[in-house]
Amino acid sequence: MEKRKTKVGLVGLGLDTYWPQFEGLYARLCGYQDWIASKMSRPDTEVINAGIADNPVKAVDVAEDLKKEDISILFVFISTYALSSTVLPLAQRVKVPVILLNIQPAAAIDYDYINNLGDRGKMTGEWLAHCQACSVPEFASVFNRSGIPYEIVSGYLQEEYVWKQINNWIDAVRVVNGMKNNRMGILGHYYCGMLDVYTDLTQQSSVFGTHVEIVEMCELKAYRDNVTEEDVKDKLDEFNACFDIDGQCEPYELDRAARTSIALDRLIDAHDLGSMAYYYEGYAGNEYENIVTSVIAGNTLLTGRNIPIAGECEVKNVQAMKIMSLLGAGGSFSEFYALDFNDDIVMLGHDGPAHFAISEGKVRLVPLPVYHGKPGKGLSIQMTVKHGPVTLLSVCEGKDGIFLLAAEGESVEGPTLKIGNTNSRYRFTCGARAFIDNWSKAGPSHHCAIGIGHQIDKLEKIAFLLGIPIVKV
Repeated sequence: MEKRKTKVGLVGLGLDTYWPQFEGLYARLCGYQDWIASKMSRPDTEVINAGIADNPVKAVDVAEDLKKEDISILFVFISTYALSSTVLPLAQRVKVPVILLNIQPAAAIDYDYINNLGDRGKMTGEWLAHCQACSVPEFASVFNRSGIPYEIVSGYLQEEYVWKQINNWIDAVRVVNGMKNNRMGILGHYYCGMLDVYTDLTQQSSVFGTHVEIVEMCELKAYRDNVTEEDVKDKLDEFNACFDIDGQCEPYELDRAARTSIALDRLIDAHDLGSMAYYYEGYAGNEYENIVTSVIAGNTLLTGRNIPIAGECEVKNVQAMKIMSLLGAGGSFSEFYALDFNDDIVMLGHDGPAHFAISEGKVRLVPLPVYHGKPGKGLSIQMTVKHGPVTLLSVCEGKDGIFLLAAEGESVEGPTLKIGNTNSRYRFTCGARAFIDNWSKAGPSHHCAIGIGHQIDKLEKIAFLLGIPIVKV
């Protein structure tokens, strides 16, 4: 899929009455704004700097210009005191989420410098260059009464916190846009009886903007039937490059997995899919069994390429995996395995797929004599998530609609099961017992996506931009 730059708007707010009164103030504030715009710019981000709007008429003109740019979010730099009658028409017309930047030039006013200027006019002008906070409650009051969604970033220009917040907002917008432009495939059908996994596709499209494409097993089989021996050789080379292949993997099973992997690649390419949920059983001995018992290796390769694949037709969880993938955090398919009360940890894993970017060491490809709860046997994935900070994410459907469920923890060392699964140990500050109780009571399906790093700050921002709740455990 085509990678698009995230377009963000930046506008400064001021008061035109001040400019003739205080020499150099306007130019100084413009300099601060230009510096902010420069620091906001990233390879994945285009900043539309609309300059300073200093009266309601100019605000309307700026809003019309920004609308043409198709921005996804508007950062409003409060350069000095400004009227709420200037910010309101701007927000009303642009119709994107607004982030108020209450950013001072410095952590504190240089009181001695100002008090020793000896000219109260100059003293006032110097103070006004630091007077960002004055308008924050005024703007918030008007936005609250007008039903305009907004958030606030308060700090100073060189503060690490400020730039972490701004970059997290940009990352959040990038994820939301990525979900909006994503084409999610559904292959096969639900795992019968997993009622928690069932989902409302209309809601998924409505909330995330994701296009849902139903793809067919017969199409996948057709691609597989047309695989050549040269294709297989190339795919086996890819297997050897990407996997630590267990010596007990039979050539026959590797060949099966390679052919299916090639077919999956072609299915993804044919429909321009950025994610997919799948499951299939059919009648015993059906012609698709050779496919569904050989998908894990290929689905892991796709997931590692940031095209997440979720088994058991877990649509909600492939959405969570895609969010994690867009955050650069991986996003591996998991479910709860067991609790270790002696070590106070939670074990999670699955029989695949995995995500290469978050593996502790190389992902192993191993034989599995039985797919528990599913037909057949074949190859599976064995890995442990990188030790260190992790985030669990579930996209949930409750009686009031879609919400996010998230928790931050640590992937920790210790014994794991070597049963051909993505098995890892996780520790949470609340303890294993409280974690599993509180996570379960929030109402997720039994799967979740695991990503590396602590991502809740960004996930909160994503939820805000989507207009949905987030529950944190």
